[in-house]
Amino acid sequence: MPDAPSSADSTVPEDPSESELVARLTEARGKLLEQLHKVIVGQEEVLEQLFLAVLCRGHCLLEGVPGLAKTVMVQTLARVMELQFSRVQFTPDLMPSDITGTDIIQEDPESGRRQFEFLAGPLFANIVLADEINRTPPKTQAALLEAMQERRVTVRGSTYELPDPFFVLATQNPIEQEGTYSLPEAQLDRFMFMVRVDYPSREEEMEILRRTTGGGQAELERLFSDTELVALQEVVRQVPVPDQVFAYAVDLVHATRPGVADVSDATNWLQWGAGPRAGQQLILGGKARALLHGRFHVTTEDIDALAKPVLRHRVVCTFAAQAEGLTPDMVIERLLAHMRTRD
Repeated sequence: MPDAPSSADSTVPEDPSESELVARLTEARGKLLEQLHKVIVGQEEVLEQLFLAVLCRGHCLLEGVPGLAKTVMVQTLARVMELQFSRVQFTPDLMPSDITGTDIIQEDPESGRRQFEFLAGPLFANIVLADEINRTPPKTQAALLEAMQERRVTVRGSTYELPDPFFVLATQNPIEQEGTYSLPEAQLDRFMFMVRVDYPSREEEMEILRRTTGGGQAELERLFSDTELVALQEVVRQVPVPDQVFAYAVDLVHATRPGVADVSDATNWLQWGAGPRAGQQLILGGKARALLHGRFHVTTEDIDALAKPVLRHRVVCTFAAQAEGLTPDMVIERLLAHMRTRD
C-alpha cells in the first residue's frame, strides 16, 4: 500500500507557536531518551511507547516479570517532566476511597459547626503510577474507570475534576497468579498501550550491574512543564492523516473481529476482537510517532509499529489458537502479514 503523502500532508503547521513546539518535540525525543538512559539501560521501544502514550493523553499498562525496572521507568519519566507524581501500591485490602479520596468531617473553628470536606486521594496528580494493579480486587479497579475515561472522580454524589494532564501508568506481573485479579476487558480497553517489558540483553545486563552496584544517583534535567505538555498534545492532533492510512487502520481493526474480516482462519484464532477505540488509538499513536520521527504525516508504517501494543490487550484468542501455542502477538503478526499482501 502506498505511503507517499501529498505535499499538503507534509507541511509544517503554519502557526509559528505550533511550529516551534513541533521543532522542540522532534529535538526533545533525543534529549528525553538521553535523560531516561541515565537511569534505564536499553528498552528503547518501551520508553518510546511510554512517551507516545503521554503525548496522546493515553494510559499505559506495562507488563513484565519482576525486576525489569517497570516501576523505575515510570518514576524516571515523571522526574524528567515537571509534573506532579503519585504512586499507589495496589494490594488486596486497598479500598476505592484510598485512591479517589473521601469526605471527612471538619469543624469550623469560628462557628463550631461541623461539615464534610473532601480530602483528595492519590489520583489527583498528573502521573499516577498504579503499581501491580492486578493485585487489588475488582471493586477498587473499577474506581479507576471513571478517572481514566472522564478524567474526574465522583465521591458521595459530588464530581471532582482531575489535573490536566492526567495519565495512569500501571504495572502488572504476568507470571504470579496467586492473590491477583485479572483486569476486566472494559478496564483493559481504557489503556492505550499494553507494553511488554522483556529481559535485557547480556551486554545491557552487565551495564545494569555496573550502574546499580555503585554509589551516586543520576541527575536528570527537566524537559517539559504541564502547560508545555498540554500544548504538545494539541499539536499531535493537528498532524494530517491520508485517507489510505485511515482505511488501513480500520481494516486492521476489522480483521481482528471473527466473522467480519476476510482473513483466512481468523475465526479460528480470535474469540473476540477490538472495538472502535483501538482504531482511534492507532491513529493518535501514529500521529505522535510521526512527529517523534521528524515527519508531519502518518504512514501505514506507523500503524504497523503500534499494532501490537494497541491490539494485544483488546483481542482474545480462541481455545483452538491457544492449543496451537498462538499468542495475541502472533495472531497480530499474521493479520499484519495478510494486510501487506492483500493488494
